[in-house]
Order: sequence, then C-alpha cells, then structure tokens
Amino acid sequence: MSTREKKRKYVYDFTEGNKDLKDLLGGKGANLAEMTNLGLPVPPGFTITTEACKVYLESGAEPAALRDEVSAHLDALEKRMGRTLGQHEDPLLVSVRSGAKFSMPGMMDTVLNIGLSDASVAGLAAQSGGDERFAWDSYRRLVQMFGKTVLGVDGDLFEEALEEAKRAKGADSDLGLDAADLRGLVERFKAIVAEQAGREFPQEPREQMDLAIRAVFDSWNTERAKLYRRQERIPGDLGTAVNVCSMVFGNLGPDSGTGVAFTRDPASGHQGVYGDYLQNAQGEDVVAGIRNTVPLADLEKIDKASYDELMKIMETLETHYRDLCDIEFTIERGHLWMLQTRVGKRTAAAAFRIATQLVDQGLIDEAEALQRVNGAQLAQLMFPRFEDSATAGAKFQRIGWGIAASPGAAVGKAVFDSYTAVKWSRSGERVILIRRETNPDDLNGMIAAEGILTSRGGKTSHAAVVARGMGKTCVCGAEELEVDTKRRRLTAPGGVVIEEGDLISIDGSSGKVYVGEVPVVPSPVVEYFEGRMHAGADEADELVQAVHRVMAYADRVRRLRVRANADNAEDASRARRFGAQGIGLCRTEHMFLGERRELVERLVLADTDAEREEALGALLPLQKADFVELFEAMDGLPVTVRLLDPPLHEFLPDITELSVRVALAEARKDENENDLRLLQAVHKLHEQNPMLGLRGVRLGLVIPGLFAMQVRAIAEAAAHRRSVKGDPRPEVMIPLVGTVQELEIVREEADAVIAEVEAATGTQLKLSIGTMIELPRAALTAGQIAEAAEFFSFGTNDLTQTVWGFSRDDVEASFFTAYLEKGIFGVSPFETIDADGVGSLVRAAAEAGRAVRPGLKLGVCGEHGGDPESVHFFHRTGLDYVSCSPFRIPVARLEAGRAAAR
Repeated sequence: MSTREKKRKYVYDFTEGNKDLKDLLGGKGANLAEMTNLGLPVPPGFTITTEACKVYLESGAEPAALRDEVSAHLDALEKRMGRTLGQHEDPLLVSVRSGAKFSMPGMMDTVLNIGLSDASVAGLAAQSGGDERFAWDSYRRLVQMFGKTVLGVDGDLFEEALEEAKRAKGADSDLGLDAADLRGLVERFKAIVAEQAGREFPQEPREQMDLAIRAVFDSWNTERAKLYRRQERIPGDLGTAVNVCSMVFGNLGPDSGTGVAFTRDPASGHQGVYGDYLQNAQGEDVVAGIRNTVPLADLEKIDKASYDELMKIMETLETHYRDLCDIEFTIERGHLWMLQTRVGKRTAAAAFRIATQLVDQGLIDEAEALQRVNGAQLAQLMFPRFEDSATAGAKFQRIGWGIAASPGAAVGKAVFDSYTAVKWSRSGERVILIRRETNPDDLNGMIAAEGILTSRGGKTSHAAVVARGMGKTCVCGAEELEVDTKRRRLTAPGGVVIEEGDLISIDGSSGKVYVGEVPVVPSPVVEYFEGRMHAGADEADELVQAVHRVMAYADRVRRLRVRANADNAEDASRARRFGAQGIGLCRTEHMFLGERRELVERLVLADTDAEREEALGALLPLQKADFVELFEAMDGLPVTVRLLDPPLHEFLPDITELSVRVALAEARKDENENDLRLLQAVHKLHEQNPMLGLRGVRLGLVIPGLFAMQVRAIAEAAAHRRSVKGDPRPEVMIPLVGTVQELEIVREEADAVIAEVEAATGTQLKLSIGTMIELPRAALTAGQIAEAAEFFSFGTNDLTQTVWGFSRDDVEASFFTAYLEKGIFGVSPFETIDADGVGSLVRAAAEAGRAVRPGLKLGVCGEHGGDPESVHFFHRTGLDYVSCSPFRIPVARLEAGRAAAR
C-alpha cells in the first residue's frame, strides 16, 4: 500500500461533509451532509467516497483501509442509535445507496433494509410494536432488492411471484397481503435466490452490507449507467459514492409513508406544492411507479404537522441552494425524515421560467441565470406543439388522460418494449414507448422513442424524471389505459384497442392521449423569434417573456457574433429575424441546380474559349440576381460568399444513368452526339474519391473563368445595391486552400475583376477576400496563408473529415454506432468539435494567422457553429463569430452569452 493511499480518507460521517464536496462524496452524500449541517432531520449515516470506488474499479478490490474505516463508522453509528446492525432482539437496519457527482436517476443501485435475517425479523416486529406484517414486508423487500441488485437474479421472477401471491389472495396491491402471506413470499423469494444465484440468501448482516457496497460500486459500469452517461455527456471516470444510512420506515401503517417533493413544478416552473406521496410505503415504491400516488397537497389532510414541517424545510432548502430542489422524504409514524435533496431536473420551459423568477427574487443575478439554462433546452422550446387542445379534442379521439410529466408533442407508432423501440427507430420510424411503468432497463427504448406513455406512476416516477432530463415528451399514470406488454396492445375505455404499430399522439403538456396523428403547430417561442408574437399575460406569453429576458442577457454580454449559413434571400430573411448578424456561409453550389444544370453541362463540354465564355456569360446574370436578393435581405450586414466548392461532376448526369442512355441509343442506332460528348466529359471528371479531388480552389485554377465569373457577379450585385442606396457588405471566400500560392493566384484574378467593376460603375466596393481553413495543411501553414487572406473561416465539417480520415456521409451507417457504444467517442465529432484534435488545429491556425495579420477576422462556418459545447470552445479560442443554420441561431446566441458570462 502506498503512502498516499494510507493517508487517504475513504469514509465521511454525514456531519463531516458539505455540498461543495460533490467530487468526493457524490451529489447525494454531499447534500445529506449539507442538510445535516442545516439541522434538518436526516437519519444518521456515513458516505464512502468516489475515491474508494475508483480504486475498486481500477484494481478489482476495495482499498485495503476501507473495511476498517467502514467498521469504525459503523461502530459510531451503532453507538449513536443504541442498536447494532442486525442484532436479533432490536436490529439496526441500514440502506446502501449510490450517489454520483451528477444525478443519474434510477441508473445505479440501492438496497434497503440491510441487517434483516431469519433471526432478526422477529426483533423488527417487536421493535415496531408487534407489527409482524411490517417486519415481513420489509424482509421480502430486502430479499427482492438484494437478489436482483447484488446477486444478479432476474427481477421479473420476484415480480411474478408477488403477482401470484396477490392473485391467490384476491388482492389488488401488495397492501392486501397479510403477515402470513408475506412470510410465505419471503420463503419463495429465498428459494428463487438459491435457484438462480447458486447460493443461499446471506444471513450475516455485515456480509449483506459489504456485498451491497460492492454491488453499488459495480453498478457504475452497468450498460444502462454507461448509456445514460453517454446520453448526458457525464464523464466515465468519476465513480460513485456509497451512502450507508440508518433506516427509517414509511411502511409502518397509515400514519407512515414516503414521498418526493419539488420546491417548484419541474414541468412548468410555477411555484406551488408539487410532488407525490404514498402512504404505508418505502421510497422505491414512489419512483418505481408500481402504485399510483396521491398529490403532495393531499398530505396536508393526511398529516398536517408533517406537511407544515415539510413546507418550511422546502423553503429553507430552496433559499439555501438558490434553485429548484428535488426532495425525498419519509414519514415514520408521524416523524418526518429527509432522505435526499438535490437541484432538481426540470423541463426546458421550467428552466427558463425559474431562472427569471430567481432573478426577480434576488436569489441569483443575470450572469447566474444564464448558467441555469442551455441551448439544448432552448432548442426543445422551439419544437412544434399540438394544435389547440379544444380543436384536437373535437377532431381526434381521446383515449386517455394521464399526468403531464414532461411537455411536448409526440406522435409515433405504439411499441411495448425497448428492443422494438430501438429497432423501429433505427429504420426511420417514429415510436411511442408504452409501458405499465418504466425501469432503468428501458433506457435504450426511452432514448429511441419520440415520447413515453405509462399507465402507472406520477411526476416523480422513473419515466417522468428520466424523460424530463432528456427533454422527451412523457405522460404518466394514465390509469384508465390497460397496458398488456405480452400481447403488445393497449386497451382504452369503451373497448378501443391500440395494437403495436398503430399511430398514437401524446401531449406532455396536458397529459392527453389521442388515437392517430394530431397535427402540430409552431412553438410560441419560434413565433417570438419570427417576430410574430410578443410577451403578454397568458401562459405561453409568460414563457416567451422568460425566453426574451434570458436572450437579452445573453446578447448584452456575448463577445461572439452569430451569423447564418444561408443560400437564398428567404433563408437569409428568416435568419435575420432569428437574430443573425450576417451570413457566414453562402454556398454558391446551391445556385447551380435546377434549370441551370444545362449551363453547367455547356461549360463542361466547351471545346473553345469562346464556348466557355458563352456558358459563363449565361450564368453571370443569374448569379448576379441571386446576390442582389441576398445582399438586399442582409443589407448592412456582412455576407460571406463561398465560391464553388463541390466537384463539378455533381452538377452533371449520373454516370450510370448516362451510360445506359447512350447504350440504348446506340442499340436503336439513334445516337445523340451531345450525350456521347457529355459521357466522355463525365468519364473524364469521374474520380474514385471526389471529395479529395477536383473541387474547391482547384476548380477555379483548372476551369478558366469560373471563379472570375462568380466574383464579377458578387461585385456587380454589390455595385447595384449601392446604386439604390443599399449597404452591401460582401466577403469572398476561397474554399479548400491548402497552400498560399493557390490563394495568391485566385486572389490576383479576383482583385482584377473587382477593379474592373469598380471602374465601370464608379463605385468603391471594398470587398474583402479570405479563405476557408478546412484542410490540415491549411491550418498548419496558416501564418503563410494569412499574408494573402483578410479573414479565415474554419470549415470544421471538412476539417473533421480530413483530420480523422473518414467521411461523414459514410461512417454514420458503418462503425460510428460501435464506436459510441464502446466509448471511443463520447459524442460524434461531427456533432461536437473534437477539441483535442480538430480543435488544436483551429487554435494553432488562429494564433498563427493573427501573429502575421493582427486584425485577421476569424469565424467558423461548419454546423459546429450551432452546437452548444462547440460554441464555448470557439469563444475560448478567440474567434470573432460562429455561423450556423437559421434555426440554430438562437441557440448559438444563448451559448455565446453563457460562454462570456462564465
């Protein structure tokens, strides 16, 4: 054992930690310590650190010092409680619960009632005042949890045995089973353990606890936990803490219970009393959704003293944490105990509302409000929603009405298991995952589905919490719907049957479920960005007002400007309404499609300079008209026009189709001279790997006059706009430059053309000329290239392809899925910039370019410009602007503000 390991402390009492030690104690442990420090009623216990977990995961064994530290803290706990773990006459029972730095609801393991055995169950009954039913209910829960979590027994076997016991008794729920029934169920459960695990259920309390601790460590690397971390972008090397807490019991009768509370509504953000309560139950019953709960407000009638105390504690915690808090609690015969608190997951709408509410309450400032929301949430708010509920109700058959657990409009084919949800979604189908209740094993299907529908559970069930975290639409607790997963059907009142594959629509904002496909309408947030909606008094306008305020904060503080990728006046106008400060990428290749393909064919087939000039002359006025419209739409703002980039053959007929056409004509002896020449030209231009061939600046050097025609069209369009008192600000971008000599040759030609247009029109145009940095060599020689460029625009799509050596068009369908599953990629490098690889080239090029030309303008025009994480990278790297598709502009604006505020 190393000296460092000897000095390391692996176990902390709840009285020793605080909320700032989440790296070490995990979120749950740090917050249990914080609540203990605040004097709130927390059952005594201790936390095993994430460092101990890391040692275990790396070496396969617990740290040598851990057992002694756990023993010392267990001894102290036993002295404090006046009981020893699992003693026969008066047992101390504990829970063993996971708790990573970041909340991972339901993804890792928990075991309750550790310390119970055949010998101590009678002692627990005596301890509870002779309540044998409670004791045997607690014991069957332990065997069930321990068997599934620690020993790896299929949980369905326990559920089936429980269902059999209820049917035999004629009971609707486990509450209908008496002590004798539960005693028999314990024996059945122990037999299942012996059959499936190959060992007896352990009777020694310390063995139970040690095995449970190890199981929690192991749960960090379960497939569902790894999948959740990839989905939420949580690092895989953090490990989990383990919390050992003295048990308090909510299943002692009607004066006991368990619940989950939120200090504000996690779905809407509105203030009020939100949560679920379940009498005579233990904590897992609420989040598992196996019994339907009552609203938290009902607790006031059930146990007013505990309700009043809980309300005061909730206010204390929200003020202390300055945020929405998610709270787990248990009432044991009228005594309130706090089992957990954390900053609660919330929907996108709630996030924006709460951020502005907390500013108004003086709990946070505007800079902190920006950190409480993110671009992914804003994007969710821009998704379409169902048309007016009354209209939908009149046109479509409503078959159910559950709890609105996570808002949004979701339409898809009904599926009843995760495997089918994943399979169908991969084939392009939209699906709704329907379950009685979800559990962590359903995570794959929840990710794949458009929405989740359950017949059990409430706003704090597993389905609701996970859906909110992922931004998925969810309706829970639709009790009137009978879900039959084995027969793959849902039966609604009136005998309506939904078979697997039938279309259904779920409204996560109202909780309504419809047959068929309900039409969607634009989001009010999109209407706001479009300038068609202003903040007012109703609920939708209240959300718009919150978004408006947050966006105003972001726009005031951000340094990065945000431009749009737009190729026509319509897209440019929309981008401007969305807040674009110019166009960072106009792809001129999109102007060569349709009827203009014939002119491109004439250009390719030209045998003489005169024929080539004729084809270019025909293209010139069309290109000029395109740019006139674009400059008018973006008047007063910069417009970066990229000269033709893709291979020229892309604008010609498909080589196979053309070959067949020529062959058939030859067979009919009806040969077409133009088709023969065209086929020869296509063969000449055909390349095995055209993306690494004759494209970009190479076209401008090989096809005489092509780039000159485009530059002339830009210059003449700018001159025209100036003649009608417009303010065009074009920038000419040369694509795929790999060496400064390429840029110098094209620039010399472009400067000459611009000078001709200026002389002919008597207009000073001041066009700037720069280049797209999208090849590794360009990035590595950026200092040289900057001598001939007035701006750099990083084409991170192609730069990613050329740095990694794979094609974005091919890899998604080949090895990307395997790479993501194996953790080689945490996220696709085409989605979020590879900061270590591609990003290092961007940084180096930016520094080298500005070292030569201090005023060099730097931007990015790949779709990374609209990715939240990438925007933060570009801010840190010192770029001047990002450019993205029009719909992503608000996201980029928000993230640029968040980056600056941070």
